[in-house]
Amino acid sequence: MMWQAAKRVIEKIEQAGFEAVFVGGVVRDFIIGKQSNDVDVATSALPAEVKAIFQQTIDVGIEHGTVLVLDEGEPIEVTTYRTDGLYTDHRRPDEVQFVRTLAEDLARRDFTMNAMAMTHTGKIIDLYNGQQDIQHKVIRAVGHAERRFQEDALRMIRAIRFSAQLGFTIEPDTMAAIKSLAQQIQYVAKERIHAEFNKMWVSPFPAQGIAMLEQTTLSNYLQGSFTASDWNQFQTDNQLVGWAYFYILNEEESFFAYYKCSNKEKVFAKQVAQAYRRLHEGWQVLDYFYYALEVLEAAYDIALWRGDNIAFSKQEIVANKTALPIATIQQLAISGHDLMQWSQAKGGAWLKEALHAALLAVLTKQVENNKDQLKEWFHDIYQG
Repeated sequence: MMWQAAKRVIEKIEQAGFEAVFVGGVVRDFIIGKQSNDVDVATSALPAEVKAIFQQTIDVGIEHGTVLVLDEGEPIEVTTYRTDGLYTDHRRPDEVQFVRTLAEDLARRDFTMNAMAMTHTGKIIDLYNGQQDIQHKVIRAVGHAERRFQEDALRMIRAIRFSAQLGFTIEPDTMAAIKSLAQQIQYVAKERIHAEFNKMWVSPFPAQGIAMLEQTTLSNYLQGSFTASDWNQFQTDNQLVGWAYFYILNEEESFFAYYKCSNKEKVFAKQVAQAYRRLHEGWQVLDYFYYALEVLEAAYDIALWRGDNIAFSKQEIVANKTALPIATIQQLAISGHDLMQWSQAKGGAWLKEALHAALLAVLTKQVENNKDQLKEWFHDIYQG
């Protein structure tokens, strides 16, 4: 759908007398044979000229030449060909200059596999032998590698992330440039590093990525332990699990703030760490009740990745969780008000203890989750 929408956008720009092509990751993925989620269009038309062609546009980054076109049912980013000025913050160019030729635009891109373009008819424009590098499974900087990384230091981690995603090696000169400039990763916003790690956690070859962080010495300038051997068995399709595992390997509270982790990531990682520790003691019925299935399964996987001896299967986690008489505390048939009414006593610390005992009695199937039966249990067993 998005591909077809982008193709219609390109055709309309060409009908208006300008040049427009697919660029970047979508071309790389097309050549690899992989479906791409992002489809970007580059054009010789200036932002104002793009806006004049279409009825519905949004200025999402117009200072850098990007206009979001909404005319074709899918949002398509259209960016004017440009060259970049100095990157004094190691992140964004201080200024950009719009140009009319595709060759000038491709020259500023990071890696040869990302520096290709394709017309809407399928013709590949490959000025830096990106197709050959893809065929040889090599990640190579466009032009002078050190210059590319000095422009944007995050490109060093991007090279490694692509290696983890694609199983490619990094070309020697590009690798040497990363080693030479590794300390500049300190200038990169942690949110951007976080985004790259998100992609590396769910990549096919995360251990390869971690190993390259060590080999390039980038790991020396990042918080946390990056021991490649710890990651040999790691494999997940859930980014949250990646952060949980990384946290367990480090157990450092400042880790979350350093990497700008979300509250969801922080809570999940801490719960998995708790469940992992309790797994070594043996999970009890309350563990199955209080921890989400996703947390229990992540803790189990981490135990396997770390070579721990686990005496039960992952399928048993689901079975034990499903077998619980109730799934949430709200489903308990009684409340604190019931206990106070039955005991004729005021609230206090005893109330929390009694409710916990009632919950445990229900979960261990000592009593059914029935108000009358729980009342009898309370009088005859708990109070008695």
